[in-house]
Amino acid sequence: MESGQVKKILLCAFNGEVMCFVHVLLNALDFADRGYETAVVVEGSAVKVIPEIASADHPMHGLYAEVKKAGLIHGVCRACSVKFGVLDGVEKEGLRLLADMKGHASLARYVDRGFDVITF
Repeated sequence: MESGQVKKILLCAFNGEVMCFVHVLLNALDFADRGYETAVVVEGSAVKVIPEIASADHPMHGLYAEVKKAGLIHGVCRACSVKFGVLDGVEKEGLRLLADMKGHASLARYVDRGFDVITF
């Protein structure tokens, strides 16, 4: 990577376990704080975590709210949100629905833009 070029990282959450999702959020903040262009995409069963953690009484809500406010969540898979019955909850959060790969989020779109991909 050339000197002065911003490093780009995509953190892709697939796992529907809350603690795994928390690590995605923690790493997103860490990468962003270190100057990386950081994006989070939520796919697979991880979409189920959004309505749960969005609840103000959830113990990890503050962390989620911080990442959301920072604009690091680039989007949530539309097809998986429908499949897992959380489309309304995701839409209520105002998160962008991604469906550019047969209804799912295209990771290639990020790779084409120079992002390294880490999956959780």
